[in-house]
Amino acid sequence: MLDYLTAGIAFWMTMFIIQDQLLKFRLDELSYWFLAISASLFVSLLTWGAISFVLIINLKVDPFTFPGNLFLCAIAALIFGVFLTLGQWLILRQSKIIPNAFALVNTVVGIVIFALLVWLNEGTLDLIGNPIAGWKTAFVFLIGGAATGGITGKALDFYCERKEQRLFEIERKREEQEKLRRDRIENEVFEKRRQDRERQERVDQQRKEQAEKEALERIRIKREIALEEERRWYEEHPEEAYGEWCDDDE
Repeated sequence: MLDYLTAGIAFWMTMFIIQDQLLKFRLDELSYWFLAISASLFVSLLTWGAISFVLIINLKVDPFTFPGNLFLCAIAALIFGVFLTLGQWLILRQSKIIPNAFALVNTVVGIVIFALLVWLNEGTLDLIGNPIAGWKTAFVFLIGGAATGGITGKALDFYCERKEQRLFEIERKREEQEKLRRDRIENEVFEKRRQDRERQERVDQQRKEQAEKEALERIRIKREIALEEERRWYEEHPEEAYGEWCDDDE
């Protein structure tokens, strides 16, 4: 026969040891996972023991008959569930990738599997037993704890992997969008500079053409003024103009 305490320790310790081994290589925040759970189990055991002692002594609750045994089991499940969930939550709240809801799910799954193993091995369990003589039952709880820890740990590991992939994909898309945005801004700036340069070149060309036109116009005006002055001079001095004409003929 194996006692319930040894069976519980075998199941829960194995379960959380396996989870610790599966998860500690992924998240540094879980490095104290096993220690936190062990402390939660110890506090839960002391609390449940104190409450059960009070109920048995003061309220005359019989732990060996129905419904007293069911009442004590329900209190044990509640106390262990609260403290185990709290211990896991204190660790998981430091993680950015694991949801805090895993603490409750992990605790509920562990309690259900442990209760199922207790029900299946009820004939080999007792309040006071011999771990050596009940090694087969202890082995069953060890295997059950290892299987439960392995399944829940791998499930969480798979969840974290998928979530990391989604986060990497989101980050990759964000970087691509940021790169496209930068390229678009650079193209807009380049295009604006090109347009400004072409506009300035057109303005400079127009100014140059306008300056050339104004220069030609000034030359034309000066030439017309010079011709007009020359014409007036000939009109005012016809003799001299005639003499120069005759000299030219000679």
